[in-house]
Amino acid sequence: MTSLQKGDAAPDFSGTLHDGSTVSLADYAGKKLIIFFYPKDDTPGCTAAACSLRDNFGELKAKGYELLGVSPDKPAKHQKFIDKHSLPMPLLADEEHKMMDAYGTWGPKKFMGREYDGVLRTTFVIDENGIIDRVYTKVKTKVHAEQIMADEA
Repeated sequence: MTSLQKGDAAPDFSGTLHDGSTVSLADYAGKKLIIFFYPKDDTPGCTAAACSLRDNFGELKAKGYELLGVSPDKPAKHQKFIDKHSLPMPLLADEEHKMMDAYGTWGPKKFMGREYDGVLRTTFVIDENGIIDRVYTKVKTKVHAEQIMADEA
């Protein structure tokens, strides 16, 4: 579970997007950024969260937010996920979990009595100065965008 909190500097990152281009935290300087970490493309909970953000993308953009999804899936799988669900936001492939380690979103999980390491579904809202404004560790997948907007200052 992440130890990052409101007021902490967002960890720097650099990674490959779904289209093969690269992105880093510096690309979002001066912008508000929502980074959502999720376990796997095209699974029920991950699809619900991504589609909630998609359905509210216009409103989030109007409020000045950029969005970035992160999972350990490969760029080609991200592209299929984007195409299948008409997702407007970029998805970063963190296959080696470097960004997830930096943000504390890779760690021990339990499912059906089995323990394993995986993605801890977490969303960070980062302000224009690269400072964490909010952290969501209890993501409500079906209404995630509404959850974020309801907590706006």
